[in-house]
Amino acid sequence: MIRNVFLHLRIPFSVFLLPVFLFALSQTPAPDLLIALWSLVIIHLLLYPASNAYNSYYDKDEGSIGLLEVPPPVSKELLYTAWLLDIIAVFVALWAGLGLPFVLYLIIYGSISKAYSYPAIRLKKYPLLSWLIVGLFQGAFTYLATVQVLGRLPVAELMQAKYLIPALICTSNLWAVYPLTQVYQHEEDARRGDLTFSRLVGIRGTFLNAAFFFLLSFVGFLFYFPTYGSADSLIVLVLCMGPVLAYFGYWWRAVLKNQEEANFRHTMRMNLFAGIGLNIFFGALCLYHF
Repeated sequence: MIRNVFLHLRIPFSVFLLPVFLFALSQTPAPDLLIALWSLVIIHLLLYPASNAYNSYYDKDEGSIGLLEVPPPVSKELLYTAWLLDIIAVFVALWAGLGLPFVLYLIIYGSISKAYSYPAIRLKKYPLLSWLIVGLFQGAFTYLATVQVLGRLPVAELMQAKYLIPALICTSNLWAVYPLTQVYQHEEDARRGDLTFSRLVGIRGTFLNAAFFFLLSFVGFLFYFPTYGSADSLIVLVLCMGPVLAYFGYWWRAVLKNQEEANFRHTMRMNLFAGIGLNIFFGALCLYHF
């Protein structure tokens, strides 16, 4: 039972969302490194696993889900664990003195993530709304909350282009990747009556959507770094993300020939390549920043 609960936390999956934190860290003027460590632990080891556990409990997937090719059965203990992790996240943030705005971020994010799968609301069954919300909250909202807590900035100061542009780039990346994580779940989602974004636009539409928002993200980087950072960062970006885009093109071509290639293993490889590429890129920016 404990093993099943731990597996459903999908803690390694947090690595795929780590680029948002690293991007924020690399762009925050004079960040407090102790606060950075606390916020990293709270977001990636408490907040995200709590969300994974809660959604797994209500989805009760029998087919493959993120990093779990064969999900174990769920139990009430998984639901209790999700709530416990959320509560611990808030108390640790208060104890570490991370400030009210960050605590509110944790509460709002936790509430939205629960609404995603909770049967009475189940945002997941509204394809456009869930796609918009996941991208905005895992992307822009998390980026801005991280910059705010790391830099101890007034919330009003976040409404500047130098913070909003990278926040929207994060959201654009997630709007590209998020439907790709649904592309192999069409049958199971249909069985539950969930019209996800990927089911709405179809397999080909999912890849076209990803290509468009990947391109939009790159255009955002082309503007942001020469304006607010260093144009040399674009060279590092191309080196880190070239293999990712190459794999995406290879996978897309394979799917055009045979839609059976839109499967769990290709999706996880795409997530792995994207996660490694972006983490190396933003990690390099952090090293340069410090």
